[in-house]
Amino acid sequence: MAELSELLGVLDLEPVGEGRYRAQNFSAGPGGVVFGGQLLAQSIVAGATIDPTKEVKSIHTVFARGGALDTPLDIEVEAMHTGRALASATVTVRQGERLCTRSLVLLSAVEPDLIRHGVGVPAVAGPAEAPPGPGEGNFWEVRIVDGVDLSDPAAVGPPELFVWVRFPGAEAQGVRGQALLAYATDGFLIATAMRPHEGIGQAMSHVSISTSVLSHTLTFHEPIDASGWHLLAHESPYAGRGRSYGRANIFGPGGEVVASFVQDNMIRDFPEGQRPKSGERSSF
Repeated sequence: MAELSELLGVLDLEPVGEGRYRAQNFSAGPGGVVFGGQLLAQSIVAGATIDPTKEVKSIHTVFARGGALDTPLDIEVEAMHTGRALASATVTVRQGERLCTRSLVLLSAVEPDLIRHGVGVPAVAGPAEAPPGPGEGNFWEVRIVDGVDLSDPAAVGPPELFVWVRFPGAEAQGVRGQALLAYATDGFLIATAMRPHEGIGQAMSHVSISTSVLSHTLTFHEPIDASGWHLLAHESPYAGRGRSYGRANIFGPGGEVVASFVQDNMIRDFPEGQRPKSGERSSF
């Protein structure tokens, strides 16, 4: 079973040239492919290198192609702008000639409040009352509020999902804390969109239906310490035409909103000739 040290290890990017890095893959990626949350996390770490005096404010990532777990990643960072208050960069992740993702990363100086407000935390059961969720391992803890079974196609509910996550024991502040929290944001919005539809469940993904994250935008509002419990409050206001849209707010241990994200996804039948054989998972 994968350990937290392995996940933290893939966030240690190896410099191989000006604005260029080599990165390894986390073995716990679902489905035998590189997990999108890993790519988000590594892109945040890479983008932060253009100006260490600033915090990562947001990342927008387009997932163009999947990656293989047994092949290292090549990461290229190009600064777009570095100024007093803001900085920005593009981050491109490749495996050889295969372009996997490209991200826009915005960095911001820390500035005092002129105005301030934040939405309130939902009134849901805490992590102690919620059972472990899918994918929990030695590197993180996942608790699904109300014990929602994301894999059961017969389990129907509203298009919302509340998930507690933490990475206990990690030095998880600053850029590393943002990267770990980003890892946790990638895995639940497709399942959220499936909840209202009887006969459709996450266990069917890559087996009898074709699903994929297409783009992901994550914005940080407050400093992150990913070693503490955070509540991911997901909702999917739309699904149709082979796609779904989802969004979520993330609440910190004190109930304050610390980040928000949105995601565009693919949820459709397999195209002709791409349906996997019985007992196999799709490589598409």
